[in-house]
Amino acid sequence: MYRMKIFLIATIILIANITQAQNTFEFLRTDYGARAAALAGGYVSTYDDINAMFYNPAAIKELQDIPASFTFFKHLLDINAATLSSSYNFEGIGRFALGIHYINYGTFVRADDFGNKTGEFGAGDIAFVVGYANDLADNFSYGANLKFIYSSIDYRKSTALAVDLGLQYKFPDDKLSFGFSILNLGTQISTYFDTREDLPLDIKIGLSKTLEKLPVTFFFAINKLNEKKEEIIQYLKPFDLGAEIKFSEVIKLRLGYDNEKRKELKVGTTTGLAGLNIGFGITIQKYYLDYALSSLGVIGELHRISLSTSF
Repeated sequence: MYRMKIFLIATIILIANITQAQNTFEFLRTDYGARAAALAGGYVSTYDDINAMFYNPAAIKELQDIPASFTFFKHLLDINAATLSSSYNFEGIGRFALGIHYINYGTFVRADDFGNKTGEFGAGDIAFVVGYANDLADNFSYGANLKFIYSSIDYRKSTALAVDLGLQYKFPDDKLSFGFSILNLGTQISTYFDTREDLPLDIKIGLSKTLEKLPVTFFFAINKLNEKKEEIIQYLKPFDLGAEIKFSEVIKLRLGYDNEKRKELKVGTTTGLAGLNIGFGITIQKYYLDYALSSLGVIGELHRISLSTSF
């Protein structure tokens, strides 16, 4: 009975979110790497992680060597996802990146109009991303991603093309960076039925700051600046806040808070730990293991594990 109650609550919230957004490719809003998820997705100003390419394509310009990362994402019910990304710098041309993000929604029962079971079917989404970044000036970089997106439910499918655009500016002496990005700017190529839907356009701005005398870096981002609000103050509400605490060269602890998710996932008067995230990172030579737990309040929690290295 308890599991059925949780399932019904999750279903209602998911349907409400989809109905409100009316976007086919909402999976593009999910956090990609475990480090980013632990920091609540406040990643638009980050430049030392290959997975930052999904938040701001300008981020890859500062990467070194040939980084590569794989993330496994355990969602609710039997929904699973994975992300693979890597980057390479071409001297005199710029740095390129490749990314793949895939999500599988599990297996569903197929039935006819009378409720008779006729088999099973699956559903999933995948995005292929090619990114490029270069310098505009000292400590000032720009970048762009080209995305091909494919979504399928049983034998029906929908495809889309989109671009991401981004800028980053660093103040190295102050250990401060700013980021700005426009994500999922594009259109559907083919639709499921006759209705054409919008992509989940998202305009972000944010900053990150490492303290001078403490091994702590703060991350802050404001999302969905493209969405029309009735009052100016409402533009500030979809914010993410994260902190990364460096205990040593080996261990880091991460905390994150997503203000919008905390409000969206409120059930009645109960919020629980919704919108809160926690994680850690372990470094062994050139290998990085990251884990993140993201709370959905009474609905449950999400788990991500990332393994990264460089060549």
